[in-house]
Amino acid sequence: MYDRIESDRYYHIFNQANGMIDIFKENRNYPFFLDKLEKHLSPVCEIIAYCLMKNHFHLVIKTKDVENQKISRAFANLFIGYAKAFNKTYNRSGSLFKKPFKRKLITTEEYLKNVILYVHSNPVKDGFRDDLIEYPWSSYNEVLDNVSTMIEREFVLELFENKENFIATHKSYLLNTSFIPSFNE
Repeated sequence: MYDRIESDRYYHIFNQANGMIDIFKENRNYPFFLDKLEKHLSPVCEIIAYCLMKNHFHLVIKTKDVENQKISRAFANLFIGYAKAFNKTYNRSGSLFKKPFKRKLITTEEYLKNVILYVHSNPVKDGFRDDLIEYPWSSYNEVLDNVSTMIEREFVLELFENKENFIATHKSYLLNTSFIPSFNE
């Protein structure tokens, strides 16, 4: 059983579909999920990083100083809202996501940096792309761009000291880390 998500804490949130089906069947599913994510989680969380893969996703968040019940409700609304739309679109019924969704409390700055690296590296380590910059459904590019974003860009860049070190640290991580998916932890 997973502990309740508490306010004013950092978490690595991840989940996948029941039966390991694809939760993002078409390109249009990704921005739809991100819109739902921003709508439901932004009032209760700061979004630090994300990566959406075909059959799972990863989020790095910092919960705001709000009631724990509001945070739980926001996650429920995100998952239920996406699942209802997904089920209607693809003529399916039932629960889409595994329950409970997985969460890991992040307790140190070093761990936070490593989780961000891990999350952003998923598309390369899973063989979807050769370079992080090529993958459109991760916050990696949003950290580097100057476009409007729900990501806490300035915080992430400060965490990695600057943009150049953010890029260099990701490259080093990809070269030097054995990659074990979080689902097996």
